[in-house]
Amino acid sequence: MTSTAAQQTPERRSSLRALRHRDFALYFTGNVLSNCGTWFQNVALSLLVYRLTRSSFWVGAVNFAQFAGVLLLAPWAGAAADRGDRRRLIVATQVVATLTSGALAAAVALGAGTLPVVLSLALVLGLTTAFATPAMQAILPALVPRDDLPAAVAMNSVTFNLARAVGPVAGAFVVARLGLAWAIGLNAFSYLFFAGAMLVAHPAAQTTRAGGRARLRDSMRMVLAERHLFILLLVVAAVSLSMDPVNTVAPAFATRVYGRPDTFVGILIGAFGVGAVTASVIPSGEGRRPARTIAIMLALFAAGMIGFALSPALEAGLVALAVAGFGYLSSQTRVTTLLQLEVSDAERGRVMALWSVAFLGTRPLASLVDGGLATVLGPRAATLLMAMPIVVASAAMLMGPGRTVGEALERSRVRR
Repeated sequence: MTSTAAQQTPERRSSLRALRHRDFALYFTGNVLSNCGTWFQNVALSLLVYRLTRSSFWVGAVNFAQFAGVLLLAPWAGAAADRGDRRRLIVATQVVATLTSGALAAAVALGAGTLPVVLSLALVLGLTTAFATPAMQAILPALVPRDDLPAAVAMNSVTFNLARAVGPVAGAFVVARLGLAWAIGLNAFSYLFFAGAMLVAHPAAQTTRAGGRARLRDSMRMVLAERHLFILLLVVAAVSLSMDPVNTVAPAFATRVYGRPDTFVGILIGAFGVGAVTASVIPSGEGRRPARTIAIMLALFAAGMIGFALSPALEAGLVALAVAGFGYLSSQTRVTTLLQLEVSDAERGRVMALWSVAFLGTRPLASLVDGGLATVLGPRAATLLMAMPIVVASAAMLMGPGRTVGEALERSRVRR
């Protein structure tokens, strides 16, 4: 009786177990340092552009430039991750990013950091992100055993959200004490830490795909053939859209809503990151109804963002952002893990390129829309409207689309 019950109850283990594997630990450490540097630069660029223009729209335009490459280059980036050495591709993109951020830091230090210069170099950085992201996502199964892949996906998200908790606060401190150019320059060096970590890692051999012309419609056709994969990608896009106010509208919340200095943006973004990191260390099981669990976490994410939009005081806003961060990571990790497990290694790069389009490629649109809404309607109304995609996604995962996902995953589990 006890044995049967144990088999039916999913084991609850912390995602920290992924760090027991040397190669993933190297990847994790390098990626955390690199992402912290990225947040130094994100804070610096947001403050630089906001000081230059006093416009949330132009802050959104810089975010647009940083992620437009993901949308434009998805078919080639996914093909590169499937046909080439993923580790070498990651290292190459980090070197190019180092040179680009170094040039941006020099421009700001010399007083040449104008809006056109910032937009142009942000666009170049976006090109490196476009090629790095599918390779970074697709290499995860080569760094850990299959049983620990969900933990690795969760901890991979933690690299970004731990950096989100620490990086903005530290970045704002660096900007206040040393200036914008120093924050951007430190980011340039941070890319080298990740490149070095990947050089000494030894991922398992990957299954490469034969050559041929890279076409986005081929990748889309593959996903549309498995409807549950398409639904999961739509959830990823909804999460990305609704998360945008944390970045784009945060300067306006800091100054106009809460009456604090613009460097306080680091505290707001950090609160969201704290909630996300908390979600990563709480033990979780695979569960028999993943669609329902995703729906609940999406609802929690939505509640947090709506609470932030309506928060009467700073303290309430920080708590709401932490709740939103918890729901964000919990839902995003589960969706990304399912996508990783449902495709073969030879196709994983292309599918994760579509993940990049859904998660990163939607950000240019989200940033422009969010910035425009904040300019016309104010930051509170913009945040409320941007929360609607995850409200819809949560409801959908409890109804027909959610049942489609659940049935497909059950068939997959039986085959395995």
